[in-house]
Amino acid sequence: MLRLRPLWFVGGSAVVCCIGAGVFAQAPSSPAFEVASVKVNTSGENRALFGNAPGGRFNATNVPLRSLIAAAYGSPQALPNFRIIGGPSWIDSDRFDIVAKAADNSQPGAPDNVFMMLRTLLIERFKLVTHRETRELTLYELVLARSDKKLGPQLRPTVVDCVPARSGGPPPAPQPNGRPTCGMLGGAGRIAGGGADTGQLAAQLSRLLNSTVLDKTGLSGQYDVDLTFTPELLSAGGPPPPGVDPDGPSVFTALQEQLGLKLQSSRGPVDVLVIDHVEHPTEN
Repeated sequence: MLRLRPLWFVGGSAVVCCIGAGVFAQAPSSPAFEVASVKVNTSGENRALFGNAPGGRFNATNVPLRSLIAAAYGSPQALPNFRIIGGPSWIDSDRFDIVAKAADNSQPGAPDNVFMMLRTLLIERFKLVTHRETRELTLYELVLARSDKKLGPQLRPTVVDCVPARSGGPPPAPQPNGRPTCGMLGGAGRIAGGGADTGQLAAQLSRLLNSTVLDKTGLSGQYDVDLTFTPELLSAGGPPPPGVDPDGPSVFTALQEQLGLKLQSSRGPVDVLVIDHVEHPTEN
């Protein structure tokens, strides 16, 4: 299976929408899977996967509905959870398995097209109705930490040419320490990337902090990034994930010491997706 987006809660369009008070409505020409099966997953597992597979198939296993909504309505990355407002509690607690197939055994196409089809499925099977609003929310601004604009030791200009990989060529081999050569990933206690810009870093921080992070660094280049920190969950007594130092710095301290950046608290307008209506699907 080709995993389009790993869910470690770490995120389409061809559906006609009205911004503001309007709701999303499915257009007749919206791309859709030819057949789809939706079932509740009762395995009790925490791992969730989804992606497209050969033969025009799309599979999701043990995925909460909120994460499916985040993927279907986010572009180019899934919407972070804090930008999805409303909905009943079961959109987070219940898990679903989806097996869908595009027409004529063709691949669903580019990732954006896959998630257009997923959006149509959610509208049809879950009776999902949403609209977009702009709300005033707490957010962070990612800025340079030093007045002399000196960067930290773990934020370095990229020396690898990532253009071929972004143009559909083969991806370069990852670094020995697991850092992507071209791209960015985030996990428990680490954000790492290569050939990435600070906008991508801000997006990873948004997911980590569950709040909008705006890139205000003024940096326009491509960088290699390796940020390690102690997740906030450890402060509540949770066990440390493998490889995470329970006595390490917070992400706020690590940003300044390792990358030469810092986060400033602010408030501003944030685009959010509001769930107006959703129903449990009839299984098939």
